[in-house]
Amino acid sequence: MMLWGSVVGKLWATILLLVSFVLIVLTVLLVEFFENFQIENIENDLTKTAEQIIKVTNDHQGSNNEVLQIASELIGNETKMIILNDDKMIFSSIGGDKEFEITPEFIKNDPELLKVFTERKTVKKEIALSDDGGKEELSAIVVGIPLELNGEQDEVFLFQSLESMEETTKSTTQFILLAAGIAIILTTIFAFFLSTRINAPLVKMREAALAIARGKFDTKVPILTQDEIGELAIAFNQMRKQLKFNMNALSQEKEHLSSILSSMADGVITFNKDGTILETNPPAERFLQSWYFEKGYNREDNVNVPLVLMNLFDESESFDKERVGEITLQGRDWGLIVSPLYTNADNIRGAVAIIRDMSDERRMDKLRTDFIANVSHELRTPISMLQGYSEAIVDDIASSEEEKVEMARIIYDESLRMGRLVNDLLDLAKLESGKMNLSYECVPISPYLKRITSKFSGLAKEKGITISASLQDNEIEWQFDPDRIEQVLTNLIDNAIRHTPSGGNIDVIQRTSDRRGLIIDVTDSGSGIPEEDLPFVFERFYKADKARTRGRSGTGLGLAIVKNIINAHDGYISVNSLPNKGTTFSFILPRIMENAE
Repeated sequence: MMLWGSVVGKLWATILLLVSFVLIVLTVLLVEFFENFQIENIENDLTKTAEQIIKVTNDHQGSNNEVLQIASELIGNETKMIILNDDKMIFSSIGGDKEFEITPEFIKNDPELLKVFTERKTVKKEIALSDDGGKEELSAIVVGIPLELNGEQDEVFLFQSLESMEETTKSTTQFILLAAGIAIILTTIFAFFLSTRINAPLVKMREAALAIARGKFDTKVPILTQDEIGELAIAFNQMRKQLKFNMNALSQEKEHLSSILSSMADGVITFNKDGTILETNPPAERFLQSWYFEKGYNREDNVNVPLVLMNLFDESESFDKERVGEITLQGRDWGLIVSPLYTNADNIRGAVAIIRDMSDERRMDKLRTDFIANVSHELRTPISMLQGYSEAIVDDIASSEEEKVEMARIIYDESLRMGRLVNDLLDLAKLESGKMNLSYECVPISPYLKRITSKFSGLAKEKGITISASLQDNEIEWQFDPDRIEQVLTNLIDNAIRHTPSGGNIDVIQRTSDRRGLIIDVTDSGSGIPEEDLPFVFERFYKADKARTRGRSGTGLGLAIVKNIINAHDGYISVNSLPNKGTTFSFILPRIMENAE
């Protein structure tokens, strides 16, 4: 099966069949030619012999029997002669036990031979003779010529058997068949040689094509000949070079587009018509993370596009143009643009979604309106208290020394509060301007986090809160500014304690990622942050306590300082929260180079 299915087998079979067909036709034609040629020669020889017998007989009218006897002996044993006078047998050289009996009636019963008698014309014919029993037949050539003998019209018939001719034909056929067999053997050898020479470059090309299909674009086809197959090999190598060039160009273009996609500030999601996500960039991943977190799903287990995007895609497919929408997730505002993708002019294969985080724009609008009010609110209370108690002391309103001391203490506390506010503003300004230097150290994470959490264990115990540290790797070390990161964790844990009711728990979780770096989560089971406040938690003067009462409510700058410290470490901080379920602050510290300051 392998041979017949290959080019070698097909080419060999084609050549062999063609040569065999030609040889068979040639053999049949040659055998037929030799038979006709011999029969024609026998007929011509018999005709000439009969004419000579007639001439000799006419020249010797006195001794016809002797002349005819001599003539029959001269023409040989293979040729038999009969002379008839109508139905009378005048002379016959046929005799012997194995000779065939020929009678005048047999001759006259043949329509062709009868013309010798009736039309006095020469007749040549091949007939079949049989013996008396009719069992054995013999093919023979008969020639009949009219004869004038002793003034009477006689007829001369010469018979010659075709046995010798058949033997000659048989020998000739055997010779031709032998030559044909030798020709077929030589043709087989030649066909295999030729087909192998033709097939060898094709096998090389097939191997090269399979190698190129596996990505080995440096594979070359050797040029063995200068004919059409050689030209095909040259064309194949040129195709390989062009294909390699195109693949490199496509790879570079893909990398270029991937870099552009990754560096885009807007999120990009491409998905199929059935909603399967094909490609995303980091901003889009953050959008998907927020979507699935809010819906209570795991992002890693979902590969389908969010329903809001599918609804916009259905609208874009119906209207055959892009559709625009908005959605709020985890307190962040997202603008959505969905445009259909086409395989051809009419067939939509999917869509591309552009996701823009509009939270900063909305936040800036809000900050512009709230900043003056926030600063005024924060400063108005201590200034008013300082002014009031100072006037009381100046006017000597206090009736006792203890009241004066109490007023002075309040003035001192409010001045400290204003000092903290000013210091926080200065720290925040330094961080935002990049003028604050960080002191990097290689810090063992396990004792570092345990020390910080244990610092809050007394306060947590007073409020009936459980605080713990969960470490993925107890031996890990990381480079960062320990004082500044402790400030971050202190702020986050302090906020968590203030917003977690008795019986709740706070977890400080450490994780690592080869791609992202050191990840620390501060998770509480407290009251959570209202969705409308989530975009503003890292802004100046943000307070969960809208009344902004004195005491442990703070200055409202803690989370803003936290975000700037993380940004100074080239990290990233985020928050996820659900009302009455808890809040999770997560920050990432990337691995820095060894020579970083």
